[in-house]
Amino acid sequence: MRSLLRTAACLARAPVVPARSRIVTMRGFASSGDGGGPVKTPLYDFHVSRGATMVEFAGHSLPAVYKDSTLSQSHLFTRSKASLFDVSHMVQHIISGSQAVNFLETVTPSEWGPMPLMKAKLTLLLWRNGGIVDDAVVTRLTEDKFYVVTNGACREKDINYLKAELERFPGRKSVDWRVLEGNAIVALQGPEAAKVLAEAVCPDEDGKSPIDFNTFWFSGAAWARLRLADGSASRQKVLINRGGYTGEDGFELSFGVDEDSKGGSASASSSDEAASVVEAMLRESGPERLRPAGLGARDSLRLEAGLCLYGQDLDDSTTPVEANLVFVMGKNRTGGFNGSEAIQPILKSPSNGGLGVTRRRVGLIVSGAPARAGTELFYKGRKVGTVTSGMPSPSLRVNIAMAYVEEGLQKLGTEFEAVVRGRKQLAVVTKMPFVPARYFKPPKVAKDKLGKKTTVN
Repeated sequence: MRSLLRTAACLARAPVVPARSRIVTMRGFASSGDGGGPVKTPLYDFHVSRGATMVEFAGHSLPAVYKDSTLSQSHLFTRSKASLFDVSHMVQHIISGSQAVNFLETVTPSEWGPMPLMKAKLTLLLWRNGGIVDDAVVTRLTEDKFYVVTNGACREKDINYLKAELERFPGRKSVDWRVLEGNAIVALQGPEAAKVLAEAVCPDEDGKSPIDFNTFWFSGAAWARLRLADGSASRQKVLINRGGYTGEDGFELSFGVDEDSKGGSASASSSDEAASVVEAMLRESGPERLRPAGLGARDSLRLEAGLCLYGQDLDDSTTPVEANLVFVMGKNRTGGFNGSEAIQPILKSPSNGGLGVTRRRVGLIVSGAPARAGTELFYKGRKVGTVTSGMPSPSLRVNIAMAYVEEGLQKLGTEFEAVVRGRKQLAVVTKMPFVPARYFKPPKVAKDKLGKKTTVN
């Protein structure tokens, strides 16, 4: 009966035309906020009402931790249940037009032509010297329309970079680039995330869910209206991506992205509904299944998952090869993208005819006190590397770190001396991710000796 009532409430609200868009184009980037203070996200009042400790991050006021919950408790709850994160500081872009694929294949090393519709993948914006401008997640909405999310901390740099790249791009007249301003993005992460979201999705007019969560795999994208706190449906459909920044199964909910392939605009009304959607999810699921989480837990979760934070683990001088992010490069991309002439020679080691690299990103288990960013690493008395991220792991109850070390010293089990507060501590190279990833992927299929297909767990 409860399910039927929810369905009726969702269907009762007919879709309306989205409110006038708030967008920023390449012709003029307007700074957010008033008075120069941190920007309040659409969920700001929600955070304050929940007793969150607010901090400034990437120019936005965001929750670090909520009352009655420590970072470790929030972290472990996400690993066992599900949590909601406000990631509205991230920057939303729409890149569309008949030359959109060619433009993306100029500024990134990934292949976009063969990419299926409503699929997303991680990529890198690259300088012409092969350095990383920023990392980004790109979703293909239609044949010639892409939704791009970049880091909030790199906002100004990314805007200037894309503007300059588009101005020199030969097909610029056939590319439309827009930055959507003032929208909400909510990350729902954890093993209970799919159940929580399934309960929040409003059915279509035929009474069926627009998403089959049994086949909605990692990196997939879909549109759906979500239930508001009053039981009605959101006015505009929300873009849902299956993925996230924790290593767990999860989703990122982008409000204010227009489903209309000709629009590509942001909707203030839809974004304003984000807090209502969050309230409805929390009420429906209860605190035993779903809780809000802050930046502190997000950082520890991503480090356990072996995921990079731009500005710490990646920067303008780091190449995809050094960062072990070569997997973002398309298999057929041997040139034609920014940095290709610098990257191609270092893909192979000198012993295999290439130039190789001088350092590699590795994971470490550290004895003693935590090795924070900037901690120097020594091998046989010689400085060979530096920690870029490090903290105690709530899941493993040991200190973990991410670092760059000299090429040739990245082998598992290699031991270093980490100098923490003047004391030498043991740091051992270990496999990343530190905890197993639990992304929702299709089962692997293999063939036995007779050619019969079998599922591999």
